[in-house]
Amino acid sequence: MTLNQETQFVVQDAPPVRYVEVENHNLGMPQWFADRISIDVIHDGPYIPSKFLANEHGSSFDLEELQRHYVIERDWGANFVAERVASRIGVPGYLTVQTARCLMDFGRFPGSSKDNATHLGRHAINQPFTEWLDFQQKRSVLEEHYDSISDSFDELLQGKILKVAFHTYDQYNESGTERPHVQLVTRMLSYQMEARMPADIFDPIYPDVLADYTVDRVLVSRLSLNLEKEHIAVGNNYPYLLPEGAMEVRHQVWRFFEWLHKRFTQDFPETSQNPAYKSVWKMLKDTNFRSADSAALRSIIHLYRRSHTNKAGLYNRSLEAYHHIRRYLQEHPQLIQDYRFDPMRCMSLGIEVRKDLLWRFDEDGTPIEPRFDQVDRIGDLIAKALIEYITVDRAEMNKNPNNENDKFDLFHS
Repeated sequence: MTLNQETQFVVQDAPPVRYVEVENHNLGMPQWFADRISIDVIHDGPYIPSKFLANEHGSSFDLEELQRHYVIERDWGANFVAERVASRIGVPGYLTVQTARCLMDFGRFPGSSKDNATHLGRHAINQPFTEWLDFQQKRSVLEEHYDSISDSFDELLQGKILKVAFHTYDQYNESGTERPHVQLVTRMLSYQMEARMPADIFDPIYPDVLADYTVDRVLVSRLSLNLEKEHIAVGNNYPYLLPEGAMEVRHQVWRFFEWLHKRFTQDFPETSQNPAYKSVWKMLKDTNFRSADSAALRSIIHLYRRSHTNKAGLYNRSLEAYHHIRRYLQEHPQLIQDYRFDPMRCMSLGIEVRKDLLWRFDEDGTPIEPRFDQVDRIGDLIAKALIEYITVDRAEMNKNPNNENDKFDLFHS
């Protein structure tokens, strides 16, 4: 099945996210690893529910302007590549967001963008809907779409050790220079600039060193080499990097705290059902920033705010629990190394393919038809590189794939 060949946005109250099954034409990926790979697409959806196309008085929004935004924002062809790669590496399907990106972008933090927001600095609701929708409509978008998509990803990513996200981007930079055919995205913008996690976003317990790379560098090199050998130019973290709100970043932070939670509970089993500790772990893993309770606790811990009288006792106990967890990590720095070297640590890789390679556009930028010959060519090259990475570059993983004690540094070989 090949999704989304329509060129206009579709007015339909479709499920926000869908798992698409594909035919198995595996080119050689070991099944034990194929079962541990997830593939997703978050920006190739065409659907916009009708209730978000008019204001509270029933006046319709400008559909021509909306179509212009839709064409610009959509990752044309990302579903095609995801389907091809999944089929060629034996992954049974991929998860795709069906909600149009121009309505809601799951690759950003929840919220409504400011008028002058940059491409990397904007929120999930962007122009034109940041001006068109009222408060209740915006809350509805996030509750019915953002949260639903998040729940689906939580289920998809259980037990996975490689998450591959497919995107597409424009042929030219704003300066007019041509972009690489493919981009591999593995690092966030703030870490590239300052070599540290961004301040005041994720909890400072999260180790800065884990933000250096989201995936094994050997895999990045294998993909680059195999594609370049076939005259497909590859950029690594160019022309841009991951925004702090990118799912790849949020997922990496969530997975670390999920891992730390299990290790901490093993050493302190008496805390597993303690309400104070449970609230702290919930806060640490609230990387989507959708919990008001977690936001309140976060402000008490890091902004020294006073708590409500009726919850003062719980908050004080939670503050003690937080510092217990913080000291635990500080006093056991080996934990960070254990996580870095853990072969079950989930890697996150973003792959961007140029839109013009996957779709034909007219001179005005209007999509005309897919280019399935290029979809198949690029998809097969990516699939073969993933297979070669597992069967050749990381052959030691094949020897005993279920042995979690067979550790090696996935990210700093």
